[in-house]
Amino acid sequence: MSDKTQTPRQDIYSRITNQIIAALEQGVKPWTQPWNAAHAAGHVSRPLRHNGQPYAGINVLTLWASAMSGSFSAPIWMTFRQAIELGGHVRKGEKGSPVVYANTITRAETDEATGDDIERTVPFLKAYTVFNVQQIEGLPGHFYALAESSRNPDERIADAETYFAATRADIRHGGDSAYYSPALDYIQMPPFEAFRDAQAYYATLAHEATHWTRHATRLDRDFGRKRFGDDGYAREELVAELGAAFLCADLGLALEDRADHAAYIGHWLAVLKDDKRAVFTAAAHAQRAIDYLHGLARPQEVAA
Repeated sequence: MSDKTQTPRQDIYSRITNQIIAALEQGVKPWTQPWNAAHAAGHVSRPLRHNGQPYAGINVLTLWASAMSGSFSAPIWMTFRQAIELGGHVRKGEKGSPVVYANTITRAETDEATGDDIERTVPFLKAYTVFNVQQIEGLPGHFYALAESSRNPDERIADAETYFAATRADIRHGGDSAYYSPALDYIQMPPFEAFRDAQAYYATLAHEATHWTRHATRLDRDFGRKRFGDDGYAREELVAELGAAFLCADLGLALEDRADHAAYIGHWLAVLKDDKRAVFTAAAHAQRAIDYLHGLARPQEVAA
């Protein structure tokens, strides 16, 4: 399909997918959070709206990718108008980043078989532009505030331990491989001490916990994977990668790069180039997986 015949909705899919592809082609996974220290809003965080509400799904990826390309360490984003309302202004020449808003419209149609008028719900995406607070001057000071403390990288992290225990997943330790066994429904992890640091341990566990949600008794997620490295396998691995990124951000943990997944970049590029909606689908599945885990580990927050 040529650019001249694309609809605005397809342009949104292409624009964001191409942004992710560009990062992957440089060997950079844009779901590895770009801010590791600095900001008082959280040394690791999902992208946040001006009111502190976190973004979800595909918007997390596109804003992380924009933060990487712009070298932004702050996780807070807002529209041009919101910046003005808060007393600030976007610096001249700054380029905004795309985010999308999903909704549905209802339209009346005539049923060809019966001639009756029916209402059909049609989903759509609407794009708008936001700016990082580091592109904006004159905002209240808390938008630029820096963090004051950091964790010991070698110590177990109590809130992460509590979180994963609350899911009641069968997590076993031993050996030198991390994986989820769908047939036996358990997560296998090497001993904590085998990891470089605590962040690496919990990032790996977050990845396998996302796989754990695919079981038929949970989210019943199946991309038709048949063998290692095929299209279905690559799609499930992408969901687990994104789910780990989302969960680590929610737990305030840095997502550690997994060396064994460097080989997947080529597979993911093939999938994304073939299907402009693939990364949207993967992000949606990842968000559902993390929502499911939050429902087990943080039911009071989900209910609220």
